[in-house]
Amino acid sequence: MSETADLDFARLALAPEVLTNLAQLGYQSMTPIQAAALPLALAGHDLIAQAMTGSGKTAAFGLALLARLDTRRWNTQAMVLCPTRELAEQVAVEIRRLARAADNIKVLTLCGGTPIRGQVASLAHGAHVVVGTPGRIIDHLERETLALGDLNTLVLDEADRMLDMGFIDDINAIAKRCPKERQTLLFSATFPEGIATLARRLLRNPQEVKLPEQRAARSIRQRFYEIDRDERLEAVARLLNHFRPVSTIAFCNTKHQCHELAHALREQGFQALELHGDLEQHDRDQVLVQFANRSCSVLVATDVAARGLDIAQLEAVINVEVTPDPEVHIHRIGRTGRMDEAGWALNLVSGNEMGRIKAIEKMQDSEAQWHPLAELTPTGSGRLTAPMVTVQILGGRKEKIRPGDVLGALTGEAGFQGSQIGKIQVTEMSTYVAVERAIARPALRALNAGKLKGRSVKARFLDGENGDPDR
Repeated sequence: MSETADLDFARLALAPEVLTNLAQLGYQSMTPIQAAALPLALAGHDLIAQAMTGSGKTAAFGLALLARLDTRRWNTQAMVLCPTRELAEQVAVEIRRLARAADNIKVLTLCGGTPIRGQVASLAHGAHVVVGTPGRIIDHLERETLALGDLNTLVLDEADRMLDMGFIDDINAIAKRCPKERQTLLFSATFPEGIATLARRLLRNPQEVKLPEQRAARSIRQRFYEIDRDERLEAVARLLNHFRPVSTIAFCNTKHQCHELAHALREQGFQALELHGDLEQHDRDQVLVQFANRSCSVLVATDVAARGLDIAQLEAVINVEVTPDPEVHIHRIGRTGRMDEAGWALNLVSGNEMGRIKAIEKMQDSEAQWHPLAELTPTGSGRLTAPMVTVQILGGRKEKIRPGDVLGALTGEAGFQGSQIGKIQVTEMSTYVAVERAIARPALRALNAGKLKGRSVKARFLDGENGDPDR
């Protein structure tokens, strides 16, 4: 059998309509994690799988849990636990896409940071699949608004970060509410001892799928720069001005370093936002909106805060500080160079961090490529700016606004081209639309002068410091 045939979804025990839907969604062949995990999961085995964000893991467990659903019954039959609200929402969207082959499969997202009342009302009408964060799932179990007596599949997605974030007790409490005769699928990027302990407690005779990071070497170009500790912040700006990436995550080891670097970059005219554990959920959501829609050039983040964040077309990762854990380093740089697109992994290393590079070299089985900081000179003309600007409309799902309404308002009477409009995200109370920087001000005026759903709306640039194109 050829390698291509081995990766063909048609070799799996999937219904013809599911295969047709996969083809329509652009799933041409299985990724390595799908090829390794899906046959085992579809056969009903419990599973421990190593999978990074962006590896195709959602389809690996999504197709398996959908195959076990009885759509005639409106009780909860599958549950996916995720460390963050952002990841949970991404997973729910993908499961809904995979479920198009069947009629009336309801996938419900249950996360903190959103009103619980609406979730309670939705649960009252039933849901086949729930995707959520451990804390909010516990809330519903304690309120008795979520029943797990008929659950047949439990998925733990990014289990290592759920442990890092302190969810172990919640996970154990949730598992106790699930039937013992269930399938449990555990996906984790790394395998610390806590994962092994959790697996022994929750899984029954699990199969293991542990694939090495298989990103093509040519897709991630990695460079190391030796620096003095006091020139770290200046060095980040030099990297940005030299490589001029449209979208960059700059990883710091501490919240303090995050805040300090983001402030320093903004002082130099970069559109930089910070993401760390001290942010309120509302502020975190707005930061992620701007970075995902390419209206923020640099996201300065800690590892835990950025977990579950999957950004398409990420041109560069900068390790402002070297992490002491080489597996975390691999995970950081693996966020760029996806889908066969080239990406930069740029590392700043001070003298006291040199020992950490040896561990990284050993894990990557390759020597670090060192470059002098002096070779970094500004390229291009003008300051580095994000291509898009985010406009916030004060109104969302509560006002029954849909993305199509916003797109229609901008491309109809306002006369803008659809290609000038980027991501449109509708939340409960607000709608965010990314527009090309060149049309930002006229687009804002058009929205404020026009109507959505027959009503006038108020619109503004989301963030004056980073969103206003005139700054």
